[in-house]
Amino acid sequence: MEKETIKEIFEWIYCIIIAIVIAMIFRYFIGTPTIVKQISMEPTLKQNQRLWLNRWGRTTKTLPKRGEIITFEEPSKTTLSASEIDPNNPIAKYDEQNWLGWFVHNFLEIGKRSYIKRVIALPGEHVKIENGKVYINDEELEEDYLQEGIVTDVTGPGYSDFIVPENCVFAMGDNRNHSTDCRVFGCIPLEKIESTVAIRIWPLNLWGKVD
Repeated sequence: MEKETIKEIFEWIYCIIIAIVIAMIFRYFIGTPTIVKQISMEPTLKQNQRLWLNRWGRTTKTLPKRGEIITFEEPSKTTLSASEIDPNNPIAKYDEQNWLGWFVHNFLEIGKRSYIKRVIALPGEHVKIENGKVYINDEELEEDYLQEGIVTDVTGPGYSDFIVPENCVFAMGDNRNHSTDCRVFGCIPLEKIESTVAIRIWPLNLWGKVD
């Protein structure tokens, strides 16, 4: 094989590697597409819909706003026993990782699972769930995005009366009866929030901002 041909092959390999690295950096810091795989956000989001996620908030370490739909890393424990529920420290549990584990899990996203939920309460707010409703600082939260007849309950061990810790958010799925969320495992720290939902890109007839 001629030297020029070998050189050209290596140049192409180099270009491909650079393109992959740039794409991965863009996906982690800027945004990425995703597919809805669960029913916990129905009727707002349904299975197999395609979304574009905005990850700039993670890059700038900015907390999402109430009502925004976010994705976050699955907690290490998604169910807690009654003895593990601590209303004075209602934060989801995550295992510590070394730098290599973090890189593989979070940057390469190998073996990683994420949840998609709606932000309900922000740091310092008092959350109370009772009689099928959500109260923020003793005022009932208006939730027009919920399907008619949906009630919000905490069945079994969980969080129903607490203050959202600093740099955390409390999030739930719109399909409350079929959603494993912060009621069960606690609030999500800012560093575990991956993105906010920017727009729905598929199906085309529903393209646009998601409320």
